Amino acid sequence: MSAPPPIRTAAILARGLGTRMRRADSGAPALTPAQAAVAATGNKGMIPAGPAGRPFLDYLLSALADAGVDDVVLVVPPEHAAVRRHYAEVAPPRRVRLRYAVQPEAVGTANAVACAAAVIGARPFLVHNADNRYPVEALRALAHAPEAATVAFDRDALVAGGIPAERVRAFAVLDVDDAGRLRAIVEKPGAALDLASPAARWVGMNCWTVTPPVVDACRRVPRSVRGEYELPEAVALLLREGGTVRAFPCALPVLDLSQQGDIPAVAAQLAALVPDP
Repeated sequence: MSAPPPIRTAAILARGLGTRMRRADSGAPALTPAQAAVAATGNKGMIPAGPAGRPFLDYLLSALADAGVDDVVLVVPPEHAAVRRHYAEVAPPRRVRLRYAVQPEAVGTANAVACAAAVIGARPFLVHNADNRYPVEALRALAHAPEAATVAFDRDALVAGGIPAERVRAFAVLDVDDAGRLRAIVEKPGAALDLASPAARWVGMNCWTVTPPVVDACRRVPRSVRGEYELPEAVALLLREGGTVRAFPCALPVLDLSQQGDIPAVAAQLAALVPDP
């Protein structure tokens, strides 16, 4: 058995409003009644996405455990009783300890990281979204990172894995040098991004090793043009101030559960997996 990684704590950002998920999609495949009910709340992590109604979050916790992480902080809204009840009474996790950090308002991912750090303390931890299932290899690389780090996902691998090419415009674009260091990051580049250009080769999907300097930048970053305190913007601030962030290349797919139309395809890809958080 391999030695445990040096970083064994992760924060999953489960506080978002889920605006896109709550929006009905008449052209999407039909959802089960249970899926439709949870999707309508915007609570993406709790959407039944596996056999026997297993919530998507179970698969994220299981992947973290496979990567050697055994302490997970869920960043949640004040009204999170259903999530807490599920993991305390219905399906207590076996391999990870769960804790909770309450983010009073959904004002962005940088603020969510600061809320998580208030629970975790001044030490490195992993951060990722509640609506993405990342490859275990990517999580393992972050758990062994000796400094602040992110995963640079290959655009073509993401598209081949089922993420629509146009959706890449809603993620972050990474500028990575030949030494594997992050030079710059552009959050949600939108229509200005040429999807076929080299500038769109590496994609950031909010998957990080966060260190105290990153947390400090999260506490200082101003609101973005979208009106939120955003983690990629905090990282960009850190880079401008001379900080360094490693970028691990990854040519593996990521499951993205952003909107109702994603649910059937994601469920199909998870059908043969048995999560063991």
